[in-house]
Amino acid sequence: MSEKPSDDQPSASEIPDDVWERFTRDTERDIRSSAPKEPSARARMVTERLREQDARGESPPGWRTGPTSDRAAPRRKLWTVLGVTVAAAVALVALKPSLLPGDPLGTAESEAAGASPLPAETAAPTAAPGASDPEKPTLDRPFAGSPALRWADGAAGIVLPEAKAVGPVSEDRVQQALKLTKQLLVATNLDPKTVRGARPAAVFSLLDPKQPELFGELNSMLRSPSREHDPVTVFSRFDPDEVRPAGDVIKVRGRMTFEKGSQGGVAVRADYTFVYPLVRADGPPEVARTIVRRVLDVELADPSRYRVTPGRLLLVKYDQEIGNSSCDVYDGYLHPGFPSSRSEGPDPSGPTVDPYDRSKDIEQGDGGHCGTLTRS
Repeated sequence: MSEKPSDDQPSASEIPDDVWERFTRDTERDIRSSAPKEPSARARMVTERLREQDARGESPPGWRTGPTSDRAAPRRKLWTVLGVTVAAAVALVALKPSLLPGDPLGTAESEAAGASPLPAETAAPTAAPGASDPEKPTLDRPFAGSPALRWADGAAGIVLPEAKAVGPVSEDRVQQALKLTKQLLVATNLDPKTVRGARPAAVFSLLDPKQPELFGELNSMLRSPSREHDPVTVFSRFDPDEVRPAGDVIKVRGRMTFEKGSQGGVAVRADYTFVYPLVRADGPPEVARTIVRRVLDVELADPSRYRVTPGRLLLVKYDQEIGNSSCDVYDGYLHPGFPSSRSEGPDPSGPTVDPYDRSKDIEQGDGGHCGTLTRS
Protein backbone atom coordinates (compact mmCIF):
# COMPACT_ATOMS: atom_id res chain seq x y z
CA MET A 1 0.00 0.00 0.00
CA SER A 2 1.59 3.35 -1.07
CA GLU A 3 1.40 6.50 0.97
CA LYS A 4 -0.20 9.62 -0.52
CA PRO A 5 2.14 12.62 -0.17
CA SER A 6 0.85 15.47 1.94
CA ASP A 7 -0.17 18.70 0.20
CA ASP A 8 2.98 20.51 1.38
CA GLN A 9 5.36 17.71 0.35
CA PRO A 10 5.68 17.49 -3.47
CA SER A 11 6.60 14.18 -5.03
CA ALA A 12 9.78 13.77 -7.03
CA SER A 13 7.81 13.88 -10.31
CA GLU A 14 6.38 17.35 -9.41
CA ILE A 15 9.80 19.09 -8.94
CA PRO A 16 10.79 21.31 -11.93
CA ASP A 17 14.01 20.39 -13.75
CA ASP A 18 15.76 23.69 -12.91
CA VAL A 19 14.98 23.28 -9.20
CA TRP A 20 16.26 19.71 -9.24
CA GLU A 21 19.48 20.75 -11.03
CA ARG A 22 20.05 23.57 -8.52
CA PHE A 23 19.50 21.15 -5.62
CA THR A 24 22.00 18.69 -7.13
CA ARG A 25 24.60 21.42 -7.69
CA ASP A 26 24.22 22.83 -4.17
CA THR A 27 24.40 19.35 -2.63
CA GLU A 28 27.62 18.50 -4.50
CA ARG A 29 29.16 21.83 -3.38
CA ASP A 30 28.17 21.17 0.24
CA ILE A 31 29.65 17.69 0.11
CA ARG A 32 32.95 19.00 -1.29
CA SER A 33 33.10 21.78 1.25
CA SER A 34 32.41 19.38 4.11
CA ALA A 35 34.88 16.74 3.01
CA PRO A 36 37.78 16.21 5.45
CA LYS A 37 41.05 17.92 4.45
CA GLU A 38 44.61 17.33 5.56
CA PRO A 39 45.38 20.07 8.13
CA SER A 40 48.20 22.49 7.29
CA ALA A 41 51.44 22.65 9.27
CA ARG A 42 50.28 25.87 10.95
CA ALA A 43 46.95 24.28 11.87
CA ARG A 44 48.78 21.34 13.42
CA MET A 45 50.98 23.75 15.43
CA VAL A 46 47.94 25.66 16.71
CA THR A 47 46.19 22.47 17.67
CA GLU A 48 49.28 21.21 19.53
CA ARG A 49 49.63 24.54 21.39
CA LEU A 50 45.95 24.43 22.42
CA ARG A 51 46.38 20.90 23.73
CA GLU A 52 49.37 22.00 25.83
CA GLN A 53 47.41 24.96 27.18
CA ASP A 54 44.52 22.67 28.00
CA ALA A 55 46.85 20.41 29.95
CA ARG A 56 48.06 23.44 31.96
CA GLY A 57 44.47 24.66 32.47
CA GLU A 58 45.03 27.73 30.26
CA SER A 59 42.75 26.92 27.33
CA PRO A 60 40.33 29.62 26.19
CA PRO A 61 36.76 28.77 27.21
CA GLY A 62 34.65 26.87 24.72
CA TRP A 63 37.42 25.93 22.32
CA ARG A 64 36.37 22.28 22.27
CA THR A 65 32.84 23.11 21.14
CA GLY A 66 34.01 23.97 17.64
CA PRO A 67 32.57 26.59 15.34
CA THR A 68 28.84 26.92 14.81
CA SER A 69 27.54 25.42 11.57
CA ASP A 70 24.77 26.35 9.18
CA ARG A 71 24.42 22.73 7.91
CA ALA A 72 20.71 22.61 8.76
CA ALA A 73 19.68 24.40 5.57
CA PRO A 74 20.85 21.71 3.11
CA ARG A 75 19.25 19.13 5.40
CA ARG A 76 15.90 20.91 5.12
CA LYS A 77 16.18 20.84 1.32
CA LEU A 78 16.95 17.15 1.40
CA TRP A 79 13.97 16.53 3.73
CA THR A 80 11.70 18.20 1.16
CA VAL A 81 12.88 15.89 -1.61
CA LEU A 82 12.70 12.79 0.58
CA GLY A 83 9.39 13.74 2.15
CA VAL A 84 7.42 11.06 0.32
CA THR A 85 9.81 8.26 1.29
CA VAL A 86 9.97 9.39 4.90
CA ALA A 87 6.19 9.74 5.02
CA ALA A 88 5.87 6.15 3.85
CA ALA A 89 8.30 5.00 6.51
CA VAL A 90 6.40 6.91 9.19
CA ALA A 91 3.17 5.34 7.98
CA LEU A 92 4.76 1.87 8.18
CA VAL A 93 5.89 2.51 11.74
CA ALA A 94 2.41 3.78 12.57
CA LEU A 95 0.96 0.52 11.31
CA LYS A 96 3.53 -1.60 13.17
CA PRO A 97 5.48 0.54 15.68
CA SER A 98 7.39 -2.49 16.99
CA LEU A 99 9.60 -2.18 13.88
CA LEU A 100 11.43 0.72 15.55
CA PRO A 101 14.86 -0.40 16.82
CA GLY A 102 14.68 -1.15 20.50
CA ASP A 103 10.88 -0.78 20.47
CA PRO A 104 10.94 2.64 22.22
CA LEU A 105 7.14 2.83 22.20
CA GLY A 106 6.77 -0.46 24.05
CA THR A 107 4.46 -1.96 21.42
CA ALA A 108 6.10 -5.38 21.51
CA GLU A 109 5.19 -5.56 25.17
CA SER A 110 1.59 -4.65 24.33
CA GLU A 111 1.41 -7.33 21.63
CA ALA A 112 2.87 -9.88 24.02
CA ALA A 113 0.27 -8.92 26.62
CA GLY A 114 -2.44 -9.52 24.02
CA ALA A 115 -1.15 -13.08 23.63
CA SER A 116 -0.56 -13.71 27.33
CA PRO A 117 -1.77 -17.10 28.60
CA LEU A 118 -5.35 -17.40 29.72
CA PRO A 119 -6.05 -18.30 33.34
CA ALA A 120 -6.95 -21.91 33.97
CA GLU A 121 -10.50 -22.90 33.07
CA THR A 122 -12.47 -23.47 36.26
CA ALA A 123 -16.01 -23.51 34.85
CA ALA A 124 -17.69 -24.33 31.59
CA PRO A 125 -17.36 -21.41 29.16
CA THR A 126 -20.61 -19.75 28.13
CA ALA A 127 -19.61 -19.01 24.53
CA ALA A 128 -17.05 -19.83 21.90
CA PRO A 129 -13.74 -17.91 21.93
CA GLY A 130 -13.81 -14.61 20.11
CA ALA A 131 -12.40 -14.10 16.65
CA SER A 132 -8.62 -14.20 16.30
CA ASP A 133 -6.36 -12.22 14.01
CA PRO A 134 -6.59 -13.76 10.52
CA GLU A 135 -2.98 -14.85 10.46
CA LYS A 136 -1.70 -17.96 8.74
CA PRO A 137 0.24 -20.42 10.90
CA THR A 138 3.94 -20.80 10.18
CA LEU A 139 6.71 -23.03 11.47
CA ASP A 140 7.84 -20.21 13.76
CA ARG A 141 4.28 -19.41 14.88
CA PRO A 142 2.18 -22.56 14.40
CA PHE A 143 -0.70 -21.22 16.53
CA ALA A 144 -1.00 -17.85 14.79
CA GLY A 145 -4.61 -16.98 14.06
CA SER A 146 -5.91 -19.53 16.55
CA PRO A 147 -7.59 -19.03 19.95
CA ALA A 148 -5.20 -21.72 21.18
CA LEU A 149 -2.35 -19.21 20.97
CA ARG A 150 -3.24 -18.16 24.51
CA TRP A 151 -3.80 -21.67 25.81
CA ALA A 152 -1.31 -23.43 28.03
CA ASP A 153 1.39 -25.69 26.62
CA GLY A 154 1.03 -29.43 26.98
CA ALA A 155 0.50 -30.96 30.40
CA ALA A 156 0.62 -27.48 31.97
CA GLY A 157 -2.87 -26.99 30.55
CA ILE A 158 -4.24 -29.86 32.64
CA VAL A 159 -4.70 -28.05 35.94
CA LEU A 160 -6.09 -30.15 38.75
CA PRO A 161 -8.87 -28.73 40.90
CA GLU A 162 -8.37 -28.53 44.64
CA ALA A 163 -8.96 -31.97 46.11
CA LYS A 164 -11.58 -32.27 48.84
CA ALA A 165 -13.12 -35.24 50.61
CA VAL A 166 -16.30 -36.53 48.98
CA GLY A 167 -18.53 -38.31 51.47
CA PRO A 168 -16.53 -41.23 52.86
CA VAL A 169 -13.79 -40.76 50.23
CA SER A 170 -10.80 -38.99 51.72
CA GLU A 171 -9.07 -35.98 50.28
CA ASP A 172 -5.99 -38.10 49.56
CA ARG A 173 -8.05 -40.55 47.51
CA VAL A 174 -9.57 -37.71 45.54
CA GLN A 175 -6.11 -36.28 44.90
CA GLN A 176 -4.93 -39.69 43.70
CA ALA A 177 -7.86 -39.98 41.31
CA LEU A 178 -7.18 -36.53 39.84
CA LYS A 179 -3.49 -37.27 39.32
CA LEU A 180 -4.22 -40.60 37.65
CA THR A 181 -6.73 -38.91 35.34
CA LYS A 182 -4.14 -36.34 34.31
CA GLN A 183 -1.63 -39.10 33.61
CA LEU A 184 -4.22 -40.85 31.45
CA LEU A 185 -4.86 -37.67 29.44
CA VAL A 186 -1.13 -37.18 28.93
CA ALA A 187 -0.62 -40.80 27.88
CA THR A 188 -3.49 -40.74 25.36
CA ASN A 189 -3.04 -37.26 23.89
CA LEU A 190 0.35 -35.71 24.68
CA ASP A 191 2.94 -38.47 24.93
CA PRO A 192 5.23 -38.02 21.88
CA LYS A 193 5.24 -41.76 21.18
CA THR A 194 1.46 -41.90 21.20
CA VAL A 195 1.14 -38.83 18.95
CA ARG A 196 3.63 -40.34 16.49
CA GLY A 197 1.56 -43.49 16.21
CA ALA A 198 3.37 -45.87 18.58
CA ARG A 199 1.58 -48.20 20.96
CA PRO A 200 0.50 -46.18 24.04
CA ALA A 201 1.86 -48.64 26.60
CA ALA A 202 1.51 -46.18 29.49
CA VAL A 203 -2.27 -46.21 29.08
CA PHE A 204 -2.49 -49.88 29.96
CA SER A 205 -0.54 -49.28 33.17
CA LEU A 206 -3.15 -46.74 34.32
CA LEU A 207 -6.38 -48.58 33.52
CA ASP A 208 -7.70 -51.46 35.56
CA PRO A 209 -6.96 -54.82 33.88
CA LYS A 210 -10.05 -56.19 35.62
CA GLN A 211 -11.98 -54.57 32.81
CA PRO A 212 -11.18 -57.34 30.33
CA GLU A 213 -13.67 -56.12 27.72
CA LEU A 214 -12.06 -52.69 27.72
CA PHE A 215 -8.53 -54.06 27.30
CA GLY A 216 -9.74 -56.31 24.52
CA GLU A 217 -11.40 -53.38 22.76
CA LEU A 218 -8.32 -51.17 23.00
CA ASN A 219 -6.01 -53.89 21.73
CA SER A 220 -8.39 -54.60 18.85
CA MET A 221 -8.41 -50.91 17.93
CA LEU A 222 -4.63 -50.75 17.78
CA ARG A 223 -4.17 -54.08 16.06
CA SER A 224 -6.91 -53.88 13.42
CA PRO A 225 -8.36 -50.37 13.06
CA SER A 226 -11.80 -50.12 11.50
CA ARG A 227 -14.81 -47.86 11.52
CA GLU A 228 -16.26 -49.80 14.46
CA HIS A 229 -12.92 -50.07 16.28
CA ASP A 230 -11.08 -46.82 15.61
CA PRO A 231 -8.24 -45.99 18.03
CA VAL A 232 -8.57 -42.24 17.42
CA THR A 233 -11.71 -42.35 19.52
CA VAL A 234 -9.36 -42.77 22.50
CA PHE A 235 -5.85 -41.88 21.31
CA SER A 236 -4.52 -38.89 19.36
CA ARG A 237 -2.35 -40.57 16.73
CA PHE A 238 -0.84 -39.36 13.45
CA ASP A 239 0.81 -41.36 10.69
CA PRO A 240 4.56 -40.52 10.85
CA ASP A 241 4.89 -41.28 7.14
CA GLU A 242 2.31 -38.60 6.37
CA VAL A 243 2.84 -35.77 8.88
CA ARG A 244 5.09 -34.68 11.70
CA PRO A 245 4.57 -32.20 14.55
CA ALA A 246 5.32 -28.55 13.78
CA GLY A 247 7.40 -27.96 16.90
CA ASP A 248 7.22 -29.44 20.36
CA VAL A 249 4.11 -27.69 21.67
CA ILE A 250 0.56 -29.01 21.83
CA LYS A 251 -1.93 -26.48 23.18
CA VAL A 252 -4.38 -27.65 25.83
CA ARG A 253 -7.42 -26.20 27.55
CA GLY A 254 -10.11 -27.73 29.73
CA ARG A 255 -11.09 -28.65 33.24
CA MET A 256 -11.78 -31.52 35.65
CA THR A 257 -14.63 -32.06 38.06
CA PHE A 258 -15.21 -34.82 40.59
CA GLU A 259 -17.97 -36.28 42.72
CA LYS A 260 -18.77 -39.40 44.69
CA GLY A 261 -18.59 -42.45 42.47
CA SER A 262 -21.01 -45.34 42.05
CA GLN A 263 -18.50 -47.94 43.26
CA GLY A 264 -17.52 -46.54 46.61
CA GLY A 265 -14.85 -44.26 45.19
CA VAL A 266 -14.52 -40.94 43.41
CA ALA A 267 -15.74 -40.27 39.88
CA VAL A 268 -13.81 -37.78 37.72
CA ARG A 269 -14.94 -36.09 34.53
CA ALA A 270 -12.25 -34.59 32.29
CA ASP A 271 -13.19 -32.27 29.41
CA TYR A 272 -10.15 -31.09 27.43
CA THR A 273 -9.33 -29.84 23.95
CA PHE A 274 -5.94 -30.47 22.34
CA VAL A 275 -4.61 -28.53 19.35
CA TYR A 276 -1.92 -30.19 17.21
CA PRO A 277 0.10 -28.17 14.66
CA LEU A 278 1.46 -30.36 11.87
CA VAL A 279 3.41 -30.26 8.63
CA ARG A 280 3.73 -32.83 5.89
CA ALA A 281 6.46 -35.39 6.46
CA ASP A 282 7.79 -34.82 2.95
CA GLY A 283 6.57 -31.61 1.41
CA PRO A 284 6.37 -27.82 1.75
CA PRO A 285 6.49 -26.36 5.28
CA GLU A 286 2.77 -25.60 5.33
CA VAL A 287 1.18 -25.82 8.78
CA ALA A 288 -2.22 -27.35 9.49
CA ARG A 289 -3.93 -27.78 12.86
CA THR A 290 -6.04 -30.66 14.09
CA ILE A 291 -8.27 -29.99 17.10
CA VAL A 292 -9.37 -32.86 19.33
CA ARG A 293 -11.82 -32.47 22.18
CA ARG A 294 -12.14 -35.39 24.61
CA VAL A 295 -14.55 -35.99 27.47
CA LEU A 296 -13.64 -38.88 29.78
CA ASP A 297 -15.53 -40.33 32.73
CA VAL A 298 -13.33 -42.42 35.01
CA GLU A 299 -13.62 -43.74 38.53
CA LEU A 300 -11.15 -44.75 41.21
CA ALA A 301 -13.21 -47.44 42.95
CA ASP A 302 -12.92 -48.71 46.50
CA PRO A 303 -10.84 -51.94 46.41
CA SER A 304 -12.10 -52.91 49.85
CA ARG A 305 -15.64 -53.20 48.53
CA TYR A 306 -15.26 -54.06 44.84
CA ARG A 307 -13.10 -56.40 42.82
CA VAL A 308 -10.82 -53.78 41.34
CA THR A 309 -7.07 -53.24 41.15
CA PRO A 310 -5.81 -50.69 43.70
CA GLY A 311 -4.44 -47.54 42.11
CA ARG A 312 -6.01 -48.21 38.68
CA LEU A 313 -8.78 -46.31 36.95
CA LEU A 314 -12.03 -47.66 35.57
CA LEU A 315 -12.77 -46.09 32.19
CA VAL A 316 -16.53 -45.63 32.30
CA LYS A 317 -17.20 -43.52 29.20
CA TYR A 318 -15.36 -41.59 26.52
CA ASP A 319 -16.51 -39.14 23.85
CA GLN A 320 -14.58 -37.15 21.29
CA GLU A 321 -15.01 -34.41 18.71
CA ILE A 322 -12.32 -34.07 16.06
CA GLY A 323 -11.75 -31.05 13.85
CA ASN A 324 -9.70 -31.11 10.64
CA SER A 325 -9.21 -34.80 10.05
CA SER A 326 -10.52 -36.99 7.25
CA CYS A 327 -13.81 -38.38 8.43
CA ASP A 328 -13.95 -41.23 5.92
CA VAL A 329 -10.61 -42.90 6.72
CA TYR A 330 -10.38 -45.56 9.43
CA ASP A 331 -6.76 -46.66 9.46
CA GLY A 332 -6.12 -45.72 13.09
CA TYR A 333 -4.65 -42.25 12.44
CA LEU A 334 -5.85 -38.67 12.31
CA HIS A 335 -5.36 -37.12 8.86
CA PRO A 336 -5.23 -33.30 8.85
CA GLY A 337 -6.24 -31.37 5.77
CA PHE A 338 -3.85 -28.68 4.53
CA PRO A 339 -5.12 -25.41 3.06
CA SER A 340 -3.35 -25.95 -0.28
CA SER A 341 -4.72 -29.47 -0.72
CA ARG A 342 -7.79 -29.98 -2.80
CA SER A 343 -10.30 -32.16 -1.00
CA GLU A 344 -10.65 -35.56 -2.60
CA GLY A 345 -13.30 -36.86 -0.19
CA PRO A 346 -17.03 -36.29 -0.14
CA ASP A 347 -18.42 -32.80 0.29
CA PRO A 348 -19.27 -31.89 3.89
CA SER A 349 -22.83 -32.90 4.71
CA GLY A 350 -22.85 -32.51 8.48
CA PRO A 351 -23.40 -29.44 10.64
CA THR A 352 -21.11 -26.42 10.79
CA VAL A 353 -18.86 -26.66 13.84
CA ASP A 354 -16.48 -24.36 15.65
CA PRO A 355 -13.86 -26.79 17.01
CA TYR A 356 -12.81 -24.25 19.65
CA ASP A 357 -16.29 -23.90 21.12
CA ARG A 358 -16.13 -25.60 24.51
CA SER A 359 -19.43 -24.17 25.71
CA LYS A 360 -21.52 -26.95 24.17
CA ASP A 361 -21.71 -30.65 24.84
CA ILE A 362 -20.30 -33.02 22.27
CA GLU A 363 -23.07 -33.86 19.85
CA GLN A 364 -23.77 -37.52 19.36
CA GLY A 365 -24.19 -38.79 15.83
CA ASP A 366 -23.69 -41.82 13.66
CA GLY A 367 -20.26 -40.62 12.54
CA GLY A 368 -21.23 -40.94 8.90
CA HIS A 369 -21.33 -37.24 8.02
CA CYS A 370 -18.48 -34.82 7.48
CA GLY A 371 -19.13 -31.46 9.06
CA THR A 372 -17.81 -28.05 8.07
CA LEU A 373 -15.33 -26.24 10.32
CA THR A 374 -15.64 -22.51 10.84
CA ARG A 375 -11.90 -22.32 11.66
CA SER A 376 -8.96 -24.53 12.46
